[in-house]
Amino acid sequence: MKNVLYDRSWAKTAPNFEVYFMHRGVKRKGSLRYDITIIPPRLLGKEFAKTKGHEHLGNYGELYITLKGKAIYLLQKYQNNKIEDVYAIKAGKGDVAVIPPGYGHFTINPSRAEELKTANWLDEESQHDYGVIDKKQGACYYYTAEGWIKNKNYKKVPKLRFEKPLKSAPQDLSFLKG
Repeated sequence: MKNVLYDRSWAKTAPNFEVYFMHRGVKRKGSLRYDITIIPPRLLGKEFAKTKGHEHLGNYGELYITLKGKAIYLLQKYQNNKIEDVYAIKAGKGDVAVIPPGYGHFTINPSRAEELKTANWLDEESQHDYGVIDKKQGACYYYTAEGWIKNKNYKKVPKLRFEKPLKSAPQDLSFLKG
């Protein structure tokens, strides 16, 4: 995680601890897997706690449901060596965020006081890719106590826009299959 954080000086001296906790395979529906992620409220130096983030290889999507707390889902489309699109979805309890195929994504707990608990559905056949995220040291934006900050390791980054979450999950999750 230290290599994807905004606050490098903090990361160098920070104690080793779990930033978030994942419980994989809590439920299954055919090839779809349901996971739970818990992100405690804390700052990682100047940045709010988050997942490392990943992209899916192939044509796989993912669906997130905020179970407790508030979440920011940051989505970025990295193609042809540049960010072609980036947006964030602010979500509360019960809200749903759909991650389209081709988008890297990160979950942020924007609270200093409340734990974030999310669930996600994805196809077990999907594989995670961390290459761009590791190479560029995180997402194209960091969410800090001062607000959104562009990651200077990306050459051109579009202006961050915000999309609304869905209020409920679709019944048919077949769109998650590659």
